[in-house]
Amino acid sequence: MENKYIQNVSVIKALSDVNRMMIVDMLSCGELCACEILEKFQITQPTLSHHMKILCSCGLVKFRKEGKMTMYTLNQETVKNLETFIHDIISNTDDCICK
Repeated sequence: MENKYIQNVSVIKALSDVNRMMIVDMLSCGELCACEILEKFQITQPTLSHHMKILCSCGLVKFRKEGKMTMYTLNQETVKNLETFIHDIISNTDDCICK
């Protein structure tokens, strides 16, 4: 049972930063390159790279190289798993920890 908590803690930790939450919100609209993300923030490119590394490391964001550009998208499988997890922990389900 503890496994479902362990699997989701890194994603939730990654979302504990306002900039990373905003980046995820931006990526919910579709694939973006780093330069498009950077335009919306008052941060440096190394700071953006740090945030993207955290989002990619937990599996919430995927990336691909396109020439010199790095393109980012949400990992829909991780998003769906997180949605299910959040629903499960705020609902009275058969596998609730209280039972």
